[in-house]
Amino acid sequence: MTEQNVNQGRRRFLTATTAVVGGIGAAFLAVPFIKSWQPSARAQAAGAPIQIDISKLEPGQLLIESWRGLPVWVFRRNEQMLQALPTLDEQLRDPDSSNADQQPGYATNPFRAQRPAIAIYVGICTHLGCSPSFFPELTPQPFDANWKGGFFCPCHKSKFDLAGRVYTGMPAPTNLVVPPHRFLTDTLIEIGVDPEGVA
Repeated sequence: MTEQNVNQGRRRFLTATTAVVGGIGAAFLAVPFIKSWQPSARAQAAGAPIQIDISKLEPGQLLIESWRGLPVWVFRRNEQMLQALPTLDEQLRDPDSSNADQQPGYATNPFRAQRPAIAIYVGICTHLGCSPSFFPELTPQPFDANWKGGFFCPCHKSKFDLAGRVYTGMPAPTNLVVPPHRFLTDTLIEIGVDPEGVA
């Protein structure tokens, strides 16, 4: 056997071995790199649906939960509050909730809700992102002598009724957002998921 044949065989062996070791090394490097594209557990949890127990929610009481870094308001309306809503239509910018970006289809109704008594909104003013204050009582307020309950944004004075609809002439351009949600039971709501077969 000549020296040239030995070198050729050795060269092929070294080339093949280097290729195999390099491939294994590349695979070990690729796994963490590809995993880095996936959201962290914290990010996944931040965007995950949340469940809210409303079993102890009284009429006029507001629950505030965090979903995707946003405050979500859940409150129960009583019969007086529900009856007041249609009386405000002429004072509202979008009383029929015609802006489809502001609520899912199942909340496009006079109450902007699946169930009239239970209201669910993202608690962020649609003007510049302040969080309005909750004034559920149907009594005169310093900012409105004919107040029928709702939300008042202290930053720039926008007003919303108890269906999250903005009054005309306010800095806020649109109604409060209704997040996707579904009722798992009569007292348990899941925020971030639409009801099955409904959008």
